[in-house]
Amino acid sequence: MGATDMTLREAAARMAAGERSSEELVRTSLGRIAAVNEKVNAVLEVDSHAIDAARDIDRRRKEGEELGPLAGIPVAVKDNILVRGWRASAGSRILETHTAAYDATVIARLREAGAIPVARTNMDEFAMGSSTESSHFGPTRNPWDLDRVPGGSSGGSAAAVASGMVSVALGSDTGGSVRQPASLCGVVGLKPTYGRVSRYGLIALASSLDQVGPFARTVEDAAILMRAIEGEDPRDATTVGPLETYVPELDQPSVKGLRIGLPKEYFVEGMDPRVKAGVMDAVRAMEAAGATAEEVSLPHARYALATYYLVMPAEASSNLARFDGIRYGYSAGTPSLRETYEMSRGEGFGEEAKRRIMLGAHVLSKGYAEAYYRQALKARTLIRRDFDEAFKTVDVIATPTSPCAAWRMGEKSADPLTMYLADIYTISANLAGIPALSLPCGFSDGLPIGLQLMGRPFSEATLFRAGMTYQSLTTWHTLTPTL
Repeated sequence: MGATDMTLREAAARMAAGERSSEELVRTSLGRIAAVNEKVNAVLEVDSHAIDAARDIDRRRKEGEELGPLAGIPVAVKDNILVRGWRASAGSRILETHTAAYDATVIARLREAGAIPVARTNMDEFAMGSSTESSHFGPTRNPWDLDRVPGGSSGGSAAAVASGMVSVALGSDTGGSVRQPASLCGVVGLKPTYGRVSRYGLIALASSLDQVGPFARTVEDAAILMRAIEGEDPRDATTVGPLETYVPELDQPSVKGLRIGLPKEYFVEGMDPRVKAGVMDAVRAMEAAGATAEEVSLPHARYALATYYLVMPAEASSNLARFDGIRYGYSAGTPSLRETYEMSRGEGFGEEAKRRIMLGAHVLSKGYAEAYYRQALKARTLIRRDFDEAFKTVDVIATPTSPCAAWRMGEKSADPLTMYLADIYTISANLAGIPALSLPCGFSDGLPIGLQLMGRPFSEATLFRAGMTYQSLTTWHTLTPTL
């Protein structure tokens, strides 16, 4: 078994038994990146110090030092998560030369657990996109079909895991940016409950929606990575703690007695029938293992897309105002202060970023904030209440992650609305602040499709239990693309 063929759990066990070294694992990961990244463009940069860090882990292990649960494990990191000394561009020209001065909290916690960040992954500019085609550094390609998109905005991290560059990676999810590329690339992706993971050191898109989340090949590996990065952080006032442990859920996964809700508003026309069939097959498999399923209603789900594309651009417009060509990043450097602002932002931001900044500025402007932004906040409350009501009778809600499998490069780029619809099943979880897990549940014309499981706030344990049980019954997650 090669180092890139192992799950996180397997690699950790083999290193603890002395059958593998961290240096071997990191070298194999870097070798895999060198071998396939030219085709996929998932990785923007590798850490030249990663092998030294691996040797240090191996030395400490030989000396009998007690190490963290991720000791020696290579991890890829999305380009909007700060890693001290690395470039942090968020896929944008305006931050192309920016170097992070400190570690994000999730990176600090990974280091405490012994993990080794090895690569910076590609993404849609400022996490604005569903295909990883808007990156200033070129598009990422889907490892299952290089003519197709990997999803977005965390497409680089999803493709890196799918293609065997790493076994686990970090992404960020504002409206589906972990789950949707996980679905399209055939891997596992989790959006945690809002407040479960610190956003300190995450380049913000929409602060009330953003969450850092894990990618992995198995639900178990995603849970192990989550354990390392979650928890209260005094530098992020939205985080909470202490959190319940889900170790028992991982040791004895079962869906016996689990109540699964199927929202009637999600299973409508426009969905690829093979996606629907894959999701329903997954639900039937869990029913055979002891779960029950029933129809539920989320009546305000039809307003989720419109609500999201008012709330998110408004917050993005505010957050991205700091990139002005003065303090850091790209600067046009004209003699006039006004022209420097205008030209730096005009030349530094891509088309999608400009589109969302202008939309956000408009809905926050005088005379329009009440008609648009505040109405969207009211709709968001109704969407959250729908979930609260549904979870009175069910434990998880099962839906497709994406209405279709991966589409061809450029197929939706000219029509922003068509691209936005790719996230129609994922954005509600961000608006409601609840956790959601995507895992492979089949294929459509040789391309992966994903099952999404949503749960009550802070019920990640239940999602992991259901996901691990499903993976014990199927083999979809064991299939890998050929590159």
